[in-house]
Amino acid sequence: MEKVLSLFETINSFVWGPPLLILLVGTGIFLTSKLGLLQIVKLPLALKYLFSKDDDSTGEGDVSSFAALCTALAATIGTGNIVGVATAIKLGGPGALFWMWIAAFFGMATKYSEGLLAVKYRVTDENGEMSGGPMYYIEKGLGNKWLAKIFAIFGIGVAYFGIGTFPQVNAITNAIKISLNLPIAVSALILTVLVALVTLGGIKSISRVSELIVPFMAVLYILGALAILLYNYKLIPQTIGLVISSAFNGTAATGGFLGAGVMLAIRSGVSRGVFSNESGLGSAPIAAAAAKTKSCVRQGLISMTGTFFDTIVVCTMTGLVLVMTGVWNSNLEGAAMTNEAFRIGLPTAFIGQFIVTVGLCFFAFTTILGWNYYGERCTEYLFGVRGIKPYKYIFICIIASGALNLKLDLIWIMADIVNGLMAIPNLIGIIGLSGIIVNETRKYFNNGKKVKTL
Repeated sequence: MEKVLSLFETINSFVWGPPLLILLVGTGIFLTSKLGLLQIVKLPLALKYLFSKDDDSTGEGDVSSFAALCTALAATIGTGNIVGVATAIKLGGPGALFWMWIAAFFGMATKYSEGLLAVKYRVTDENGEMSGGPMYYIEKGLGNKWLAKIFAIFGIGVAYFGIGTFPQVNAITNAIKISLNLPIAVSALILTVLVALVTLGGIKSISRVSELIVPFMAVLYILGALAILLYNYKLIPQTIGLVISSAFNGTAATGGFLGAGVMLAIRSGVSRGVFSNESGLGSAPIAAAAAKTKSCVRQGLISMTGTFFDTIVVCTMTGLVLVMTGVWNSNLEGAAMTNEAFRIGLPTAFIGQFIVTVGLCFFAFTTILGWNYYGERCTEYLFGVRGIKPYKYIFICIIASGALNLKLDLIWIMADIVNGLMAIPNLIGIIGLSGIIVNETRKYFNNGKKVKTL
């Protein structure tokens, strides 16, 4: 097992080396410049669109814009926010949180662009459902079908072996075992049945469940983290200072922490940030394409709020709690690390453990649902609607086997590798279509809207 782990670590270091990090953040910087800091200037408008109905919402699509965002958030707000942040800080030190912020800020421009292109180039499949995402805008926009197919193949790989299965099942089954002492095999069986019941119903079933669970659990988790921050408010300046200083100076070995340099902090923060908010990965636009809207720009703005809520809000809460309580330099890792931080951070230990355990289970469950849909759309692109049922059956079987006794490090490294491979063709597509993105944005804001310029 150690040799296998070493091999995957080598592959992961190559995939997530400087070229991909530069491509990910560089694409966000490039789009931020081209769009005139849209993620700051237009964020209030994006939030307004999210929480209010608009005439554009009468357009073609399978679900509402809010439901499409909840489906995307279902796939993003998950173990990345609870386990992923803990893993990033465990590897890269407190400074990893700072680089998650940087990646998320520029990632908002990337997420906007993905949502815009998804709606602009979406199509209707043989079942009458909307299909869209990188495979369609790469093929129809760039005119490059083989690159689109590569993305779809990697997308299925991520759904099967990356974010969509093993990390989520591992997190759920272990959290339940720690809290309720329920055998992993039993919780895995229950999870498999629930996933099958929801996913076999398609996007409308997935979006209905996501609309119910995601807002409720996000609010509960944020309130729990906020309570810890307010209870320990005197430590906030010191905590933020440590995060910023560690981002540029590295972190010395202390307690159970082995020490980390600046490059490891950057790599851990950016890769876990992408795992969490999926900006540039190409997954969220697959859900955005199903939205009922006439405007690709409007949906792009709504999609952009996903990265804001996921990383700027939820991941920040988790990261500050981990650093503030000092558990980041303990011998704990993953969900156990976040669980301990909430346990000692709140006056009543049980409440803290309850929030993390319940939040983790529900977040991970909705992430499985969201990624089932992403993989389904990639499968439909490659094989047509006839491939959807076999894909779903295989997905359910993988969920059933996802509780195998794999090492946590190996699970996350596997997920990182397929995530990185999926991002590359998507980012190439976005850069190649940046002119379309800018033109559509200018046309929208110069077409009798309140805001006349970017």
